[in-house]
Amino acid sequence: MLHGWAMHGGVLRGFAERLAGQYQTIVADLPGHGRSGALAPFELAAVGDALVAALPVRRFALLGWSLGGAIALDIAARYPERVEQLTLLASNPKFVGDGAWPGMRPAVLDGFAELLLADAKTTLQRFLALQVQGLPEQRLLLAQLRQAVADAPPPAEAALRGGLDILKTADLREQWRHLRCPASAIFGGRDMLVPVAAAKALADLRPEAGVYCLDAAGHLPFLSHPEQVMALLRAPQ
Repeated sequence: MLHGWAMHGGVLRGFAERLAGQYQTIVADLPGHGRSGALAPFELAAVGDALVAALPVRRFALLGWSLGGAIALDIAARYPERVEQLTLLASNPKFVGDGAWPGMRPAVLDGFAELLLADAKTTLQRFLALQVQGLPEQRLLLAQLRQAVADAPPPAEAALRGGLDILKTADLREQWRHLRCPASAIFGGRDMLVPVAAAKALADLRPEAGVYCLDAAGHLPFLSHPEQVMALLRAPQ
């Protein structure tokens, strides 16, 4: 299980514990996040290679949330002999949108990059708040998220910048289309970071994939709707 930008594996711990009744679960800290050492340069392929080298099992299913989804998709494409199944959670093979693809506005990512220079702490707090924006239970979810994030040291600045660069430049649509393993994607209908329109776009690229939308969820379906996500993970691929 791979976490998102500016986070660490601890944010997925509660969900991983739920799954551990049926599966062996491994939650990784990306390089430069949580308790993982830094990696230079923090680039998509290098991050994926480092994670695969560190995993204690030969074959595994991957679940990638947000930025972690891009990294998981890259791993699944380049290590087909290792990955049995892939699930993208509130993620997008091309995070930045354009006229033909639904995604984030480039100005949003540019804004985070500029704010990091001025005040990294405030930038990260704003990012946490954006993930729960518009949800009825946003105060509770934000408190849970902040508590989980506080359980580990803040990410290295180079890792934050590298993660933003991946979000801004990666285009893994062809990798998604040509994956050799079963794949699925789960979206939140109220996600403020990954537009729900990306669900149809992914289904069009790969009709055999299981693409699902939890209408009441935002960017944190593993926190707000864990049982529904677990049920989808158990669905035949």
